[in-house]
Amino acid sequence: MGMTMTQKILAAHAGLESVKAGQLINCKLDIVHGNDVTTPVAINEFNKAGFTKVFDKSKITMIMDHFTPNKDIKSAANSKQCREFASKYDIDYYYDVGEMGIEHALLPEKGIVGAGDCIIGADSHTCTYGALGAFSTGVGSTDMAAGMATGMAWFKVPSAIKFNLTGKLNKYVMGKDVILHIIGMIGVDGALYKSMEFVGDGLKNLSMDDRLSMANMAIEAGAKNGIFAVDDVTIAYMKDRCKRPYTIYEADPDAEYEAVYDIDLSTIKPTVAFPHLPENTRTIDEVGEVKIDQSVIGSCTNGRLEDMAMAAEILKGKHVHKDVRCIIIPATQQIYLDCIKLGYMETFIKAGCAVSTPTCGPCLGGHMGILAAGEKAIATTNRNFVGRMGHPDSEVYLSSPAVAAASAITGKISSPEEVM
Repeated sequence: MGMTMTQKILAAHAGLESVKAGQLINCKLDIVHGNDVTTPVAINEFNKAGFTKVFDKSKITMIMDHFTPNKDIKSAANSKQCREFASKYDIDYYYDVGEMGIEHALLPEKGIVGAGDCIIGADSHTCTYGALGAFSTGVGSTDMAAGMATGMAWFKVPSAIKFNLTGKLNKYVMGKDVILHIIGMIGVDGALYKSMEFVGDGLKNLSMDDRLSMANMAIEAGAKNGIFAVDDVTIAYMKDRCKRPYTIYEADPDAEYEAVYDIDLSTIKPTVAFPHLPENTRTIDEVGEVKIDQSVIGSCTNGRLEDMAMAAEILKGKHVHKDVRCIIIPATQQIYLDCIKLGYMETFIKAGCAVSTPTCGPCLGGHMGILAAGEKAIATTNRNFVGRMGHPDSEVYLSSPAVAAASAITGKISSPEEVM
């Protein structure tokens, strides 16, 4: 029996000719990643285990993004601990205030991750890098500590689900709508510890920003990882960007999948996930009357330049509803700068939006937009669990930047076509 893309990457990094689903293996790592929340725990475990050196300072990344600039004494202490560790071991890829971005946008942008890589990160949305044809998955801080010291990690080889994409997205429909549609279809445990593999002729019609958004939310279906077949779009993105040679792995024709789903992108409508699970999806024509208090456009899911461009297109010449707070968070400093150059920042500010430096911010109820009891937010983030963005009695509705921007204008969850 042949192997999937994920299985081929894992076999190569385990030094094996082949692997099969359920097999336990030990793999060499190309990148070990952490942020300001998870890295301090990993550092404590690293020190507790008696490690005195890292396996490769060029293969460890630390990005201060969740509570930066620091919101309180605890977050300041966490960042300080990371800063001191990075300095002690001369970590090449350490990003702090002024240079940081939201981790899962910054690492692809900087070319630190690429096709064929085997990556672990102490953050569940590390699965984002599968958009580039890498195997990447979230782990606990203890595994991060071991990875920093040894450059190795063990895995149970996942089985796979194939998503065969055809067609082309309609106007104002984005990659976020596709992944919300899929999660609504299979459920939050529909791909539990499986690889979600995206292939098909429709891939050529999905931008890299679309793919990064989709791979980012593979974990919301319970997946071990999400991965896209490498094509011309991927190669163009990695050209002059990736800092190391990359390897393209293709699934064998006889690779085994637990399920195969055929999805025509032209049939996808703007989709919203209602509280309190990402699987609780409705298309925009099924939403009904839902008034909102806040609209958040940003996060590791949707803070990239195409997301900013879509929001700016919808907000240009209009104003945020008087009862709504609209918060825009570009995912990296480069995206922030591009927004300035392209005039998006002027559009946002004239529309009455607040613009933040890159940070995870309100996504995890951190800062920059916490909800009070009874408040409702439409957000381009990835989770809408109880209390995710603030008070346990608040509600979060997940959407694309197009829907979030339109909703900010009308004061209720709305289709972009209502305001354009």
